[in-house]
Amino acid sequence: MNERSTDLIERKLLESILEGELQPEESLLSERELAIHFQVGRPTIREVLQRLERDGWISLRKGMPPVVNDYWQSGNLMTIVRMIQMYENIPIHFFQHMLELRISITPAYTKDAASNHPVKVISLFSNIDELEDDPKSFAEYDWGLQLSLARLSPNPVYLLLLNSFHDVYPKMAEIYFSDKIHRMISRKYYADLLHSLLQNDLTVVERITREMMKTSLDLWRKNKG
Repeated sequence: MNERSTDLIERKLLESILEGELQPEESLLSERELAIHFQVGRPTIREVLQRLERDGWISLRKGMPPVVNDYWQSGNLMTIVRMIQMYENIPIHFFQHMLELRISITPAYTKDAASNHPVKVISLFSNIDELEDDPKSFAEYDWGLQLSLARLSPNPVYLLLLNSFHDVYPKMAEIYFSDKIHRMISRKYYADLLHSLLQNDLTVVERITREMMKTSLDLWRKNKG
């Protein structure tokens, strides 16, 4: 089996789903018709369809063509990974959903990290005064900060989730930090967070982190609205 062919066909079908050419509950061509369309053998198509079903994109039906799923309802962690790998095709509202998710999880893993490894968390801000005032520097610093905080949390699932966004988070962050006001707000947040860490006030750590995540979402909505 030509593995490269399976990758190309899978990507083409995913593009059609993400771009709305294939809608939920719409039937795909049959396995035989897909093989003819893509000029490959049926085993190649079968492998592609099995991958798509595994990741929640479609449902296979015995004796009938596969049907497209609503991936927001039937997807899983691998669905997120594949969406991120296809960055240029991700629906714009996906980014908003990501920012909404941060409101829930970022305060939690930040507080956990500060509670379990206060000195190590404080050390993450040791070079904050040297942070260059440009989008790329802020994006790299913020991504590194989030990864480190999640890594210092005793719950390993947080880091698994963040690792899933490895390819897209820095790109999103660089777009976000292209606005100087956003950089100013984040710099103040880093300073306030460090102050609360030095005071060992975990309640404030959690509160200001949640407030910053909400602010980031509001700013993103404003810019994309």
